[in-house]
Amino acid sequence: MQLILADDQYRDHLLPFVFTRPVGDLRCGILTTRSKWELLLGIPKGTSGSLTQFYLSGRYPLASGTECLVINGALLPDDGILRMVQSLKVGQQILYKDRVIAAGVHRDQLVGMESLKVFKNFETIEYTGELNLIQHPWDLFTLNDAAIRSDFILLTKGRKSAVISGSNQTFQPSDIFLEPGAKVECAILNASTGPIYIGKDAEIMEGSMVRGPFSLGEQGVLKMGTKVYGATTIGPGSKVGGEISNSVVYGNSNKAHDGFLGNSVIGEWCNIGADSNNSNLKNNYSEVKVWNYVANDFKGTGLQFCGLFMGDHSKCSINTMFNTGTVIGVSANIFGAGFPPKMVPSFSWGSDHASEMFVIDKAIQLAEKVMMRRNIVMTDADKNILSHLYLMQLHPTAED
Repeated sequence: MQLILADDQYRDHLLPFVFTRPVGDLRCGILTTRSKWELLLGIPKGTSGSLTQFYLSGRYPLASGTECLVINGALLPDDGILRMVQSLKVGQQILYKDRVIAAGVHRDQLVGMESLKVFKNFETIEYTGELNLIQHPWDLFTLNDAAIRSDFILLTKGRKSAVISGSNQTFQPSDIFLEPGAKVECAILNASTGPIYIGKDAEIMEGSMVRGPFSLGEQGVLKMGTKVYGATTIGPGSKVGGEISNSVVYGNSNKAHDGFLGNSVIGEWCNIGADSNNSNLKNNYSEVKVWNYVANDFKGTGLQFCGLFMGDHSKCSINTMFNTGTVIGVSANIFGAGFPPKMVPSFSWGSDHASEMFVIDKAIQLAEKVMMRRNIVMTDADKNILSHLYLMQLHPTAED
């Protein structure tokens, strides 16, 4: 059956990161959820489809197959649910509490849908065990430890690491894996606290200190003297420096200079200016509250440590200070003195509550320039997504 990763009714709780991608393309661990399922099910990379918002479907199409295996994009796989998913037939669905976890369907049953819902007249199988679901943005870093360990086994089982240079100091080297072309010199790699995975053609520069669990994606870079505490993921093509702890940085983003990033999630194509820092602990040690787009208000996370959430294409100037639990939308450009607000809307231009909106044509031009630096051409589908989000920001009560 054709594999499809689907959003469901809780999708909007994962904003701002699903403004620009389906839920199944979130990264927790070394891999995105889509890549995890494709590997486990033996499906060629990038051939699965998406059931998502209509404005995203130009870049993330549904599928071409007739019979489809639909999996909830928020679901992180484990052995128990994998066996059940593999045995599904058309006309069957797996429910976990009030959520459809997986279903076997005919493609025409999905036409016109934007999210996964309970199918009437399907044979229903109730899942009574425990599952790991990405339900909130902070789950991306709270679940990252277990996800890196799981992905490390998935990617390295039966394979041999590239040779680790003798210029490095390593602890528990059996849990350090370098893909071909990876370069690591004069670094300290401590895998006694969790595995360390270095992707193809990635580089860890001299003087860096890394404690696992840690993942550095393909062509990613740790700049000289970087200090990394697990569980941290640096996505493909991203360049980071300074001090980083329990954070997830998506692909092709830069935090190339000194400054602290902790308990945070940074989207794709972001840039964090030199000496910028985020707080991840309140002065009174109380629960951190974070902006919830569904409630249109700040809601408790249940966490004492919680930092910065920055949507795709957003940027900040040098010496920016982010308060505990700050949320930034898509394509925001943050500059100026003092702390920005704890909720910065998409396409903001400035750093205070009176900031202007970034003009969409200029926002797209900037995104094109940034992507071209990585030799990636911005597609019409990419531009259409940003244009749609801009209109949503201008008219927040309008239907898609």
